[in-house]
Amino acid sequence: MTASLRRLKAFLSREQDLIIVTVETARGSTPREEGAVMLVSPTQSCGTIGGGHMEFLAVENARNLLAGTGGDSRLDIPLGPEIGQCCGGRVVLSFTHATPAARAELLDRLARREADAPQIWLFGGGHVSHALCDALKLLPVQVTVVESRASALDGLGPDTTTQVVAMPEAQVRDIPSGSAIVILTHDHAQDFLIAAEALTRDDLAFVGMIGSRTKRATFSNWFVREGGNSDHLARLTLPVGGTAVHDKRPEVIAALTAAELITVLLKDVPHV
Repeated sequence: MTASLRRLKAFLSREQDLIIVTVETARGSTPREEGAVMLVSPTQSCGTIGGGHMEFLAVENARNLLAGTGGDSRLDIPLGPEIGQCCGGRVVLSFTHATPAARAELLDRLARREADAPQIWLFGGGHVSHALCDALKLLPVQVTVVESRASALDGLGPDTTTQVVAMPEAQVRDIPSGSAIVILTHDHAQDFLIAAEALTRDDLAFVGMIGSRTKRATFSNWFVREGGNSDHLARLTLPVGGTAVHDKRPEVIAALTAAELITVLLKDVPHV
């Protein structure tokens, strides 16, 4: 379960008197997309529809509805100078009391989005893999860590899916189409076997490996020597995280790699 869905579910279970605020229409330049949701209680809120004065107006309207002191079921807000924002677009917000039926519909919609969240498969449970799990845990993606050493998975959060397998490269064949693979094992030979298997597929969104330009050259020579198609090497990102930043601390590599992954995987995916 992604962190955003976990927070929303916890808020729903904790707060009984709620308004569900939804971006019903988004035209032009807007801070959030259609379908974005925020929950508002008399004293708190969860999620965001974009912040700024627009969100202030939405929260105020929702609390008026909750208090029975006015409020509208729909607001049409131009994002211009009149509300102190300069996006230039326009949003229509809908306001729904969180009845049992409305709660169930929202949770069902979020669960369907969760099921469609991009999958990231991390091969290896070393320092960078642990840091990358931390970097990704607040993002709307599903992460699975594959390892041949069970002890390397110690310390990963309870929400991280893990698999312990004797031959990680064999697992590549069963990964769903559109997934991303990041290869971070403790063994260069294992890295090469996993990458070679991944490069036989043309339906993966991203195939990356930790390393250096030297490692890329070594892998490329090995891959072609072992019968791999040299054209497939263009599918491999190595090193992950790029070369613009020379800091090699695991947390830095993880942050840069997370940015690469999100750029690829979430480019056309709306989020709540």
